Amino acid sequence: MPHQHKHPPHQHHGHSHDGHHHTNYNRAFIVGLSLNGGFVIAEFVFGLLAHSVSLIADAGHNLSDVLGLIISWVAIFLSRRQPSSRYTYGWRKSSILATFLNAIFLLVVTGGIIWEAIQRLLQPDSMVEGVVIIIVAAIGIAINTGTALMFLSGRKGDMNIRAVFLHMAADALVSLGVVLSGIAIIFTKWYWLDPAFSLVISALIIFSTWELLKDSFNLAIDGVPNDIDERVVRTYLSECPGVTQIHDLHIWNMSTVDTALTAHLVIPSGYYDDRFLEQVSQDLHNRFGIQHTTLQIESGDPDHPCVLVNSCRKEE
Repeated sequence: MPHQHKHPPHQHHGHSHDGHHHTNYNRAFIVGLSLNGGFVIAEFVFGLLAHSVSLIADAGHNLSDVLGLIISWVAIFLSRRQPSSRYTYGWRKSSILATFLNAIFLLVVTGGIIWEAIQRLLQPDSMVEGVVIIIVAAIGIAINTGTALMFLSGRKGDMNIRAVFLHMAADALVSLGVVLSGIAIIFTKWYWLDPAFSLVISALIIFSTWELLKDSFNLAIDGVPNDIDERVVRTYLSECPGVTQIHDLHIWNMSTVDTALTAHLVIPSGYYDDRFLEQVSQDLHNRFGIQHTTLQIESGDPDHPCVLVNSCRKEE
């Protein structure tokens, strides 16, 4: 809805382009996808041959790595697509939607693994091959650790890369657990340990995927990112020189790596300049990781109030 102002308010945009350090991770993604893709197939096949549900469950988990790697890689490419008259933000949001669908898919697959494990618990399979489990899972440890190390350097600057790193590091630990269950089966002959451990792996997958589902859903409906406290941002803006009121404050993710903010600032003195706007945009970027800031400056004229002043959350 257009603003009904006799004197149109001023809108200014502060863009902090220096926030994007698009390190080229193409090689890391290619190597990671090749290793993990091949390993998923091998682990699934050997899981069937060794009658091991825990290996099959871990293959399902490692399949999530492959999907996660693909989504993260595609997200980087899509986020670089130039905006158009049809898609004014570009295709950035598609990475969030893909992550959300990925999480739902993973929960469905895990449900199937749990069903199979329960069947095996009720009828334990004495054919489980402990040695095969140990060898295949040990290869998994090496692959997941190696892939995680390739993304180690970017884990602090990019949420997307950090997610890949944490996923791979966690999977190395899961594979370690599978190795331990294989060793236990060899020494104890407790074949029920295999489906029991696959349930533990499934629980870990559900736990991590549930967080992914919640976070991606939050981003999909334009919720405030988890690592940003809206009240702290509001307080910072309210303490800027000359600002007497804030309204229509919105903070959301444009993609898995880009955060945007819009706000109306009431400055009765009318004194502001480009230096003020640049400083606010830079502070929002440095303190909160917000790359795309749009501020509307108003004088607070009671005869021409902003139509949005009462349509949003009041200032606390």
